[in-house]
Amino acid sequence: MAGTKQIKTALISVFHKDGLEDLLKKLNENGVKFLSTGGTQKFIESLGYECQKVEDVTSYPSILGGRVKTLHPKVFGGILARRDNEGDREQMKQYDIVPIDLVIVDLYPFEQTVASGASAEEIIEKIVIKKDGRKSGAKNFKDVVIVPSKGEYAMLGDILAAKGAQTELEERKKFAERAFAVSSHYDTAIHEWFAK
Repeated sequence: MAGTKQIKTALISVFHKDGLEDLLKKLNENGVKFLSTGGTQKFIESLGYECQKVEDVTSYPSILGGRVKTLHPKVFGGILARRDNEGDREQMKQYDIVPIDLVIVDLYPFEQTVASGASAEEIIEKIVIKKDGRKSGAKNFKDVVIVPSKGEYAMLGDILAAKGAQTELEERKKFAERAFAVSSHYDTAIHEWFAK
């Protein structure tokens, strides 16, 4: 079926780890390879799963106090590449870019940080830039599954339980819709804070 896509590689970078364990187990059972950064990578490895470091793919470490981790063509090329586009496939081969079929990300607790009375500096650091991975995955839903928050873990878990690590176009489109909803809410909260 043309709309069916197999999940082979997952980029996972989350602030909240609760609920992730069961999903990782199902993904691992289906032979999905993990790619991650920092605390998430350590969490995945603590469960006994192999996990490739993003910095091994990009050849750059996490820099600027963790502000720059995944922002690199080898990561975003893997998310945004159109699998049915010959030019994209040729460039992926030319630049040794591996397709990323699943992106699991979440957001720092921006609203909770504001509500806690934190300083402006602390609040600014809770503005997530990696959410571009969320929008990139959503934009390329034809080929990529984007899980934008732990609220969608059960949705992906049900798919994995029912048919393994493969998804249909309509399922990926639903995840994309959720990704833009999560981003929209988050961006609105940030806008309202700046507007004050």
